[in-house]
Amino acid sequence: MAGQGTPATALLGKLGITHSVHAYDHDPRHGSYGAEAAQVLGVAPEQVFKTLVAAVDGRLTIGVVPVAGQLDLMALAAAAGAKRASMAEVAAAERATGYVTGGSSPLGHRKRLPVVIDSSALRFGTVYCSAGRRGLEIELAPADLVRAAAAVVADIAAPGRG
Repeated sequence: MAGQGTPATALLGKLGITHSVHAYDHDPRHGSYGAEAAQVLGVAPEQVFKTLVAAVDGRLTIGVVPVAGQLDLMALAAAAGAKRASMAEVAAAERATGYVTGGSSPLGHRKRLPVVIDSSALRFGTVYCSAGRRGLEIELAPADLVRAAAAVVADIAAPGRG
Protein backbone atom coordinates (compact mmCIF):
# COMPACT_ATOMS: atom_id res chain seq x y z
CA MET A 1 0.00 0.00 0.00
CA ALA A 2 1.72 3.12 -1.20
CA GLY A 3 2.29 5.81 1.38
CA GLN A 4 1.38 3.52 4.25
CA GLY A 5 4.79 2.10 5.07
CA THR A 6 5.98 2.64 8.62
CA PRO A 7 8.61 0.92 10.78
CA ALA A 8 5.75 -1.18 12.21
CA THR A 9 4.50 -2.39 8.82
CA ALA A 10 8.08 -2.92 7.64
CA LEU A 11 8.74 -5.17 10.65
CA LEU A 12 5.62 -7.23 9.94
CA GLY A 13 6.67 -7.60 6.32
CA LYS A 14 10.19 -8.63 7.31
CA LEU A 15 8.75 -11.25 9.70
CA GLY A 16 6.29 -12.49 7.06
CA ILE A 17 3.32 -11.81 9.34
CA THR A 18 -0.07 -11.53 7.66
CA HIS A 19 -1.77 -8.23 8.45
CA SER A 20 -4.08 -5.62 6.98
CA VAL A 21 -3.55 -1.87 7.07
CA HIS A 22 -6.57 0.39 7.49
CA ALA A 23 -6.24 4.09 6.73
CA TYR A 24 -8.73 6.79 7.64
CA ASP A 25 -8.77 10.57 7.81
CA HIS A 26 -7.82 11.48 11.38
CA ASP A 27 -9.92 14.29 12.84
CA PRO A 28 -7.63 16.40 15.08
CA ARG A 29 -10.70 17.58 17.02
CA HIS A 30 -11.49 14.04 18.19
CA GLY A 31 -10.76 13.61 21.89
CA SER A 32 -9.33 10.06 21.75
CA TYR A 33 -7.19 8.56 18.99
CA GLY A 34 -8.13 5.00 19.86
CA ALA A 35 -11.84 5.65 20.25
CA GLU A 36 -11.78 7.46 16.92
CA ALA A 37 -10.14 4.44 15.26
CA ALA A 38 -12.76 2.05 16.70
CA GLN A 39 -15.58 4.32 15.60
CA VAL A 40 -14.27 4.91 12.06
CA LEU A 41 -13.36 1.25 11.52
CA GLY A 42 -16.66 0.06 12.98
CA VAL A 43 -15.15 -2.32 15.52
CA ALA A 44 -15.63 -2.71 19.27
CA PRO A 45 -13.32 -0.52 21.39
CA GLU A 46 -12.27 -3.69 23.25
CA GLN A 47 -10.72 -4.96 19.99
CA VAL A 48 -8.69 -1.79 19.30
CA PHE A 49 -5.53 -1.45 21.37
CA LYS A 50 -3.61 1.67 22.35
CA THR A 51 0.12 1.85 22.91
CA LEU A 52 1.25 3.64 26.06
CA VAL A 53 4.79 4.27 27.24
CA ALA A 54 5.60 4.07 30.94
CA ALA A 55 8.74 4.40 33.01
CA VAL A 56 9.02 1.09 34.87
CA ASP A 57 11.70 1.31 37.55
CA GLY A 58 13.29 3.95 35.32
CA ARG A 59 13.20 1.86 32.11
CA LEU A 60 10.79 2.78 29.33
CA THR A 61 8.28 0.00 28.77
CA ILE A 62 5.33 -0.29 26.39
CA GLY A 63 1.88 -1.20 27.70
CA VAL A 64 -0.74 -2.23 25.13
CA VAL A 65 -4.34 -2.10 26.37
CA PRO A 66 -7.82 -1.83 24.85
CA VAL A 67 -8.87 1.74 24.04
CA ALA A 68 -11.97 1.07 26.19
CA GLY A 69 -9.74 0.65 29.26
CA GLN A 70 -6.80 2.19 31.01
CA LEU A 71 -3.29 1.01 31.77
CA ASP A 72 -2.97 -0.34 35.31
CA LEU A 73 0.52 0.92 36.17
CA MET A 74 0.93 -1.38 39.18
CA ALA A 75 0.03 -4.40 37.05
CA LEU A 76 2.45 -3.28 34.33
CA ALA A 77 5.24 -2.97 36.89
CA ALA A 78 4.47 -6.45 38.22
CA ALA A 79 4.41 -7.93 34.70
CA ALA A 80 7.81 -6.35 34.03
CA GLY A 81 9.23 -7.69 37.30
CA ALA A 82 9.52 -4.20 38.72
CA LYS A 83 8.25 -2.29 41.73
CA ARG A 84 6.84 0.93 40.30
CA ALA A 85 5.66 2.52 37.11
CA SER A 86 4.53 5.94 35.98
CA MET A 87 3.60 7.33 32.61
CA ALA A 88 6.68 8.39 30.64
CA GLU A 89 7.29 11.97 29.63
CA VAL A 90 5.93 12.56 26.13
CA ALA A 91 9.26 13.74 24.71
CA ALA A 92 11.09 10.68 26.09
CA ALA A 93 8.41 8.33 24.72
CA GLU A 94 8.51 9.93 21.27
CA ARG A 95 12.31 9.90 21.18
CA ALA A 96 12.54 6.21 22.16
CA THR A 97 9.73 4.92 19.94
CA GLY A 98 10.19 7.20 16.95
CA TYR A 99 6.43 7.80 16.90
CA VAL A 100 4.33 10.83 17.82
CA THR A 101 1.68 10.69 20.52
CA GLY A 102 -1.52 9.28 19.07
CA GLY A 103 0.44 7.36 16.46
CA SER A 104 2.57 5.09 18.65
CA SER A 105 2.70 1.49 17.55
CA PRO A 106 3.67 -1.46 19.72
CA LEU A 107 6.00 -2.45 16.85
CA GLY A 108 9.06 -1.01 15.11
CA HIS A 109 10.46 1.26 17.81
CA ARG A 110 13.60 3.29 17.33
CA LYS A 111 15.04 1.68 20.51
CA ARG A 112 14.32 -1.88 21.66
CA LEU A 113 11.74 -1.56 24.43
CA PRO A 114 10.00 -4.24 26.50
CA VAL A 115 6.35 -4.67 25.50
CA VAL A 116 3.49 -6.00 27.64
CA ILE A 117 0.16 -6.72 25.93
CA ASP A 118 -3.05 -7.05 27.91
CA SER A 119 -4.32 -10.63 27.96
CA SER A 120 -7.75 -9.54 26.69
CA ALA A 121 -6.22 -9.33 23.20
CA LEU A 122 -6.16 -13.13 23.06
CA ARG A 123 -9.99 -13.26 23.09
CA PHE A 124 -10.20 -11.96 19.51
CA GLY A 125 -9.44 -13.48 16.12
CA THR A 126 -7.81 -10.20 15.13
CA VAL A 127 -6.95 -6.99 16.96
CA TYR A 128 -6.20 -3.48 15.78
CA CYS A 129 -3.32 -1.26 16.85
CA SER A 130 -1.60 1.80 15.47
CA ALA A 131 0.57 1.28 12.43
CA GLY A 132 2.74 4.19 13.53
CA ARG A 133 0.78 7.17 12.26
CA ARG A 134 -2.41 8.88 13.30
CA GLY A 135 -5.16 7.54 11.05
CA LEU A 136 -3.37 4.29 10.22
CA GLU A 137 -4.21 1.00 11.96
CA ILE A 138 -2.86 -2.53 11.62
CA GLU A 139 -5.19 -5.52 11.93
CA LEU A 140 -3.53 -8.83 12.80
CA ALA A 141 -3.91 -11.96 14.89
CA PRO A 142 -3.08 -11.32 18.56
CA ALA A 143 -0.52 -14.16 18.64
CA ASP A 144 1.26 -12.51 15.70
CA LEU A 145 1.29 -9.16 17.52
CA VAL A 146 2.80 -10.85 20.58
CA ARG A 147 5.44 -12.57 18.44
CA ALA A 148 6.34 -9.47 16.42
CA ALA A 149 6.66 -7.33 19.56
CA ALA A 150 8.48 -10.09 21.51
CA ALA A 151 5.88 -9.22 24.13
CA VAL A 152 4.85 -10.54 27.49
CA VAL A 153 1.11 -11.10 27.91
CA ALA A 154 -0.43 -10.14 31.26
CA ASP A 155 -3.53 -8.60 32.81
CA ILE A 156 -2.50 -4.92 32.67
CA ALA A 157 -5.78 -3.20 31.76
CA ALA A 158 -8.11 -1.50 34.20
CA PRO A 159 -11.68 -0.61 33.24
CA GLY A 160 -12.07 2.79 31.59
CA ARG A 161 -13.80 5.71 33.17
CA GLY A 162 -17.44 6.04 32.24
